[in-house]
Amino acid sequence: QVQLVESGGGLVQAGGSLRLSCAASERTFSTYAIGWFRQAPGKEREYVAAISRIGTTYYADSVKGRFTISRDNAKSTMYLQMNSLKPEDTAVYFCSARAVPAGSMWLATEFKDYDVWGQGTQVTVSS
Repeated sequence: QVQLVESGGGLVQAGGSLRLSCAASERTFSTYAIGWFRQAPGKEREYVAAISRIGTTYYADSVKGRFTISRDNAKSTMYLQMNSLKPEDTAVYFCSARAVPAGSMWLATEFKDYDVWGQGTQVTVSS
C-alpha cells in the first residue's frame, strides 16, 4: 500500500504563503485521487481540497481562491500552495489517497472515503 509523507508546514504571518508537499512511496501515484484535509485543536477534520486522477480539482469554500492543489505524477508528489494565509488556517494538514480506475474523475470531500493517510504537517498562521 502506498505511504504518504507530508512536508512544508511551519510558522507564517497572516497574509503569507506556504507550499505543502505530499510525497508518495510508489511510482503508481498517478493512479490515485488525492485529498488534503486539516484538523485544528478541538475541531473535527475538515476538507480542504482534492484532485482527481485526471486532474480535476475541487476546493472548500473557505480556501477557494487562496489555495491551489496540484500533482506531479513523475515525482509522485502532490502539492498544496497556500496563499493569503489567515490565522483560522492554523491546523495540522493531512494528505490522503485512494486508488481509482483509469480516466476517473472521482474525488471526495469526506475523509472516510480515502484509504491512505499521511502523518500530517503543522501549519501555524500568526496574526
